[in-house]
Amino acid sequence: MSPTLKAAFWMMGVLASFISMALGGRELSTELSTFEILFFRSLIGLAVIMALLSRSGWRQIQTEMLGLHVVRNCAHYAGQCGWFYGIGILSLAQVFALEFTTPIWIAILAPVLLKERLTGTRIAAIAIGFAGALIILRPGMVPIDTATVAVLMAAAGFAMSHTITKKLSATDTPLCILFYMTVVQLPLGLAPSLFDWVTPSLAHIPWLVIICVAGLTAHFCMIRAFLHADAIVVVPMDFLRLPLVAVIGLVVYGEALDVWVFVGASVIFAGTFLNILKDKRRL
Repeated sequence: MSPTLKAAFWMMGVLASFISMALGGRELSTELSTFEILFFRSLIGLAVIMALLSRSGWRQIQTEMLGLHVVRNCAHYAGQCGWFYGIGILSLAQVFALEFTTPIWIAILAPVLLKERLTGTRIAAIAIGFAGALIILRPGMVPIDTATVAVLMAAAGFAMSHTITKKLSATDTPLCILFYMTVVQLPLGLAPSLFDWVTPSLAHIPWLVIICVAGLTAHFCMIRAFLHADAIVVVPMDFLRLPLVAVIGLVVYGEALDVWVFVGASVIFAGTFLNILKDKRRL
């Protein structure tokens, strides 16, 4: 099997994982709060990570970057809050399209957090991505509600989390990073969920497990895909999330297909791809 086909195989796992998380979030959002969903995701995730650490060794959780882990996971938790909140209100396609602004936020944050150079190409990519977001939002023509703002802020939170993860990966193992992710986010989810607690029923448990497992497998499959192919090959495959989730939203929830969501997402993708293509040529 060629490297590209292997990457495509792993990206199928990424697509299935993200779509499963979206469906789980939509199904649970009618009865459980966003905070409670995130609490159980961290709780189940912590159990999985502890089981893996028991086999691979607990010494790897030693870190000299504890403060950075806390900052990373506060940003990631805020991102998850906005994402799951949006999933319960907006169409699935709109949430995924707005989430594609994450690489644009990374281009903004990387020069500040990682001291990476802000090139002309990256400035152009940021401008193109911003234009794509405006096409989706159409301010002045379509009301911008709190859910839309929440998903945009979620993308910014994910961008900060990804940027800090790159810095942490130089010293800490993936299991170490995932361990502190669940440990830090567990109380962040528990505290606010106590004010509106709903004891999960047996019908909720499968969806909670799906959200947790899909969150872990999405990261694992993405890493494997990048091992077999460059970003210039992998990232276009990730864009398939949008049409797939749009069809699912239409069939399962009767969500109308909005052409402006696809046009805006395509513009955002063009900006992201331009940045990747330029970096590829620079290597």
